[in-house]
Amino acid sequence: MAGARAAIRYAKAVLGLASNDNEAKAINEDMRLIANTIADNINLGNAIQSPVINASVKKAILLDVFSSVQKGTINLMDTLIENNRIAILHLVASNYNKLYDQSKGIEHATVTTAVALTADLEKQVLAKAKALTGKEVNLKNVIDDSIIGGFILRIGDIQYNASIANQLSNLKREFTLN
Repeated sequence: MAGARAAIRYAKAVLGLASNDNEAKAINEDMRLIANTIADNINLGNAIQSPVINASVKKAILLDVFSSVQKGTINLMDTLIENNRIAILHLVASNYNKLYDQSKGIEHATVTTAVALTADLEKQVLAKAKALTGKEVNLKNVIDDSIIGGFILRIGDIQYNASIANQLSNLKREFTLN
């Protein structure tokens, strides 16, 4: 993806410039808002990406949509506009969120289940994920009925597959080998 490396560099720079934890946390909330808003609003994303729209118009749009953001976030937008990189704003925002979470020792996990997790089951999965990583874990539940039952837990590069579909596949493989 074009601009991914630059987005990481900008995100690291903004995180480095946040002089204290409160400022870094506030900018993290701004970046989460920016990433989610651009992802949810196709027209806004297209306007930012468009080479036809003038940079000053893009800045006005962004300042209007994100009127309550921190000074550090506005400085980032200004820098991206000056460097003709405003099209990667959503990438910078999502990378900032990842870097901030890493700096705070927060890990992200995805659990795929056939049905939605109950609150009790979610607590158990969170406890297991925290025991595996030793870090605070944010959990996202993805529903995929093709796994039939059980779950697939993914934390970073680690995946634990305890799905019925996987177990059936393993049984099929064993029977075909014998």
